[in-house]
Amino acid sequence: MTGARWRCRLARRAILAAIVTGAGCGSNGVFVGAGDIGWCGLDGAAATGRLLDGIAGTVFTAGDNAYFNATAQEFAQCYDPFWGRHKPRTYAVPGNHDYIQPGAGPYFAYFGDRAGPSGLGYYSFNLGAWHIITLNSEIATDAASPQVSWLRADLTANHPLCTAVIWHKPLYSSGPNGDNLFMREIWRVLYDANVDVIINGHDHDYERFAPQDPDGRRDNTRGMREFIAGTGGAQLYPFVTSHPNTEAWFSVWGVLQFTLRANDYDWRFVPVAGQSASDFGTDRCH
Repeated sequence: MTGARWRCRLARRAILAAIVTGAGCGSNGVFVGAGDIGWCGLDGAAATGRLLDGIAGTVFTAGDNAYFNATAQEFAQCYDPFWGRHKPRTYAVPGNHDYIQPGAGPYFAYFGDRAGPSGLGYYSFNLGAWHIITLNSEIATDAASPQVSWLRADLTANHPLCTAVIWHKPLYSSGPNGDNLFMREIWRVLYDANVDVIINGHDHDYERFAPQDPDGRRDNTRGMREFIAGTGGAQLYPFVTSHPNTEAWFSVWGVLQFTLRANDYDWRFVPVAGQSASDFGTDRCH
C-alpha cells in the first residue's frame, strides 16, 4: 500500500463528532458555490442556479441561504426551486438570516445531513486531496468555545497539504457590513495550522484578498487567501471600505469555482449571463 493511500485510510478512520466524509482521497475536485442566495422577487438565485447546472463537482453555500427570515416557506419558495436540485451534492453553511429562526431550525431541517450534525453548524469532509472545514459564525467563536475546541481537534487529526475553510461572516470585507473582528481568533487557529483558503459571504459582492495574516498584514509565505462570494442571488451591495490587501472587487451575481489539486488550486469567478466581471488565478498550497 502506498503512503498516500495509507494516509487516506487513517484519515477516514479518524473519529470526530462532527466529521462528514466527502469525496475520496487522491483526485482533483471541483468546488463551486456562493453565499447569500434565495431572495424571492429577484432573478439572481435562478441565474446562479443555472450556472451550477453546467458545472460538475461539489457545491457549497456560504450562508444566508433563504431570505429574509429563513422560514420553511422561504426555503421552499426562494431557495429550493433554484439551488435545491443541487442539494445532493451540496455542503451548506449557515448565516445570520438562517439564525433568525430559533436555532436555525428550518435551515437544519431543509439541508439535513448536507449541513452536518443538526444544531451545530460546523463539520468537515475531504474533497480529493483537500480537507474542507465548515464553521458557524453565528455562535461562539472565542478561544474557549466548543466550536474552537472542535476546530483544533479537527486540524490536529487531519494533516493534508491543502485546507479550505468556509463560514458566513468574514473577518475582513470592503462591503457595507465591514469587518467582523470576532472571527480573528478563528483566523489565528487556522493560520497556526497553515490553512490555505478562506471562503465567506455576508456582503453581497465578490472580493479577493492577497494572502494575509490574522492582523491583516500581507504574508506571502503563510498567509491565507480570503474570498468573499456573497453573490448567489441576494440584492447586491456597493463598495464601501478600501482594504490594503484587496486584489479584486465587484458586485455582480455569480458563483466562485475552485479546481482543487494535490499541491495547488485554481479559482474562477463565473458571472451570470449578461455580466462581464470575472476573476481567476492559481496558487500553491503552503
